Amino acid sequence: MSKVVRVRYEKGVLKPLDRIEFREGEELRVVILPREFPELLREVEVEAKEDIDKVLREARERWRQWY
Repeated sequence: MSKVVRVRYEKGVLKPLDRIEFREGEELRVVILPREFPELLREVEVEAKEDIDKVLREARERWRQWY
């Protein structure tokens, strides 16, 4: 099961802001996205109206730069 959960970083620990339902001790994988990610999506949306192929290439490149 995948789930997106907002967290707050406090004293070296990521604390969930939303309810999560996992077993105690269960190992999970975490992907951390910067707060600015929605801004990237807005940029892509505006550019997509111009040239979708160009936008997709650039979006993939931006994504690689982030990770």
